[in-house]
Amino acid sequence: MQKIIKIIILFIFLFVIGIFYVSLTRDTNYDTSSLINKDTPKFEIISFDGSNFYTRDDLKENNYTLINFWASWCAPCRVEHPILMKLSQKKNLVILGINFKDQNNQARKFLSELGNPYDLLAKDKNGKQSVRFGIYGIPESILINKELMIIEKFVGPLSLDDYENIIKIIE
Repeated sequence: MQKIIKIIILFIFLFVIGIFYVSLTRDTNYDTSSLINKDTPKFEIISFDGSNFYTRDDLKENNYTLINFWASWCAPCRVEHPILMKLSQKKNLVILGINFKDQNNQARKFLSELGNPYDLLAKDKNGKQSVRFGIYGIPESILINKELMIIEKFVGPLSLDDYENIIKIIE
């Protein structure tokens, strides 16, 4: 009986060691490089005020579009907001803001306090539309060109370096 207990303990020990090994050696970085130079996925997303829908075809008229996924409850979204406000001044860029799993009144308050950098504003109440873009957390942004190709994807809040990179691309 004691021999069986020792064998069970050995298997449990090896199992725990195996789990630690897998968790330590697994690559946890979110690699978005596979999305670059791919077509923007087809989508139909409701405008923030609920009056109409936006589709990818609506973005063909723009030289460049930055699709930004944000929410009022997202602290990093507040951090990136001044960058979005600066980008909103660029004539060669349209910014589509997609409000992610948020309350309308909270989102309005957020934009009222910090300013509205968005040329187009939509909402993804349950997060299902955002999945089409490979969004797994917010804020995230996707830069696309007139041909609806993904040029760049930004995971996390936009930084000054990201701002400079976007300016180099669109000008």
